[in-house]
Amino acid sequence: MSVLLEVIATTVADVRLAAQAGANRLELVTATGEGGLTPSLGLIEAAVAAVEIPVNVIVRPHSRSFVYDADDYAVMLRDVRAVKAAGANGVVIGMLDAEGGIDREGLARAIDAADGLAVTFHRAFDEARDLRESLDVLLGFDAVTNVLTSGGRPSALHAKATIRELVRQASGSHLTVLAGAGLTVEAITGFVSSTQVEAVHFGSGVRVDDNGLAPVDADKVARVRALLDAQA
Repeated sequence: MSVLLEVIATTVADVRLAAQAGANRLELVTATGEGGLTPSLGLIEAAVAAVEIPVNVIVRPHSRSFVYDADDYAVMLRDVRAVKAAGANGVVIGMLDAEGGIDREGLARAIDAADGLAVTFHRAFDEARDLRESLDVLLGFDAVTNVLTSGGRPSALHAKATIRELVRQASGSHLTVLAGAGLTVEAITGFVSSTQVEAVHFGSGVRVDDNGLAPVDADKVARVRALLDAQA
């Protein structure tokens, strides 16, 4: 089976281009310059209507930190419910406690609000104090189907050994290690073979001029898809 390809989309045009070029799934975000924040309801509804492939939506109220207060949670839980009502496939969330562990209570509340949607824990994971321990916590939540990680480094390409360990730790579970951040068309074949990941996440690596603020480059998405299929 070939590796799943998830692509970041910030517009409906991105959504269409990525889907037509062979992406298996989309992560819909706004404000990529801030690491991705919750998109508008209009964009979510239009994106879901535009394509047949699953659309996962980031729910992140601000970029200050991944430690959230009661007001932040009030906003996030409303947004999670709105994402569900808009017909999206899943939510992409992440929350830490003040000590750098997974905020279990906050995660449980978000899962409850998601009411059956797929849940991806995003790169807040990479800022946790201990990645192996944090993955164990996430493995305890049946609703969490993916963890997006660069292995704790700015680029996943510099954390192959760590990612390989995380893949081994999650093997046979309900949770897939989704490797992302810094991946490129040129490096993807070697990266997949050395880490054994079953899912990869592309942002700037499949955009025009490798610019995170530029549109999706359909040719790059198609090249990644072809390379992944050739490895299957």
